[in-house]
Amino acid sequence: MAHKKGVGSSKNGRESASKRLGVKIFGGQACKAGNIIVRQRGTEFHPGENIGMGRDHTLFALVDGTVCFKVGRNDRRSVSVVPAVEA
Repeated sequence: MAHKKGVGSSKNGRESASKRLGVKIFGGQACKAGNIIVRQRGTEFHPGENIGMGRDHTLFALVDGTVCFKVGRNDRRSVSVVPAVEA
């Protein structure tokens, strides 16, 4: 007979919940003002035209339009929103 109960389960279960980071609206897709475009840790993507950045580096649209991703100097990636033309 075992003198100790199996303790495998008590040593498990320490990982944190996933934070659901990443691009939420991709290039060429339509977005509305206030929509979250990228959730990130640090500035993996930099804010461009018509983009706001929150305290946690979340990028969001300031106007209605189409999302556009660009690569600039030194592989610096930025996100901008091209305003929708009102007919």
